[in-house]
Amino acid sequence: QVQLVESGGGLVQAGGSLRLSCAAPGRTFSSAAMAWFRQAPGKEREFVAAINWSSGSTVFADSVKGRFTISRDGAKRTMYLQMNSLKPEDTAAYYCALREFGFATTIPDRYVYWGRGTQVTVSS
Repeated sequence: QVQLVESGGGLVQAGGSLRLSCAAPGRTFSSAAMAWFRQAPGKEREFVAAINWSSGSTVFADSVKGRFTISRDGAKRTMYLQMNSLKPEDTAAYYCALREFGFATTIPDRYVYWGRGTQVTVSS
């Protein structure tokens, strides 16, 4: 069983920045992919960004391209989501997800392990 622990959420004004972290302590990955999804009240879970752990190649949703970056630190077994130029529509609970084998994908069902989420609220 893999435990994913998110942190870094909070309240920020529009135009501000936040950095989310997702740690997977005690695990090593060689062919994994990790991703961030978000879910606002009354809406379906939405893909945000994903990264292939070994190559560092990334995928982004159109809604966050140019504003968000995703990265990973192998030594710390941690993935990050740097969110800049935040908008009120970015308000949601953000979840990290992991698939131990396979490439980064936008499809949530491909990810086996999920964190509990961290809330991001952007005020206008």
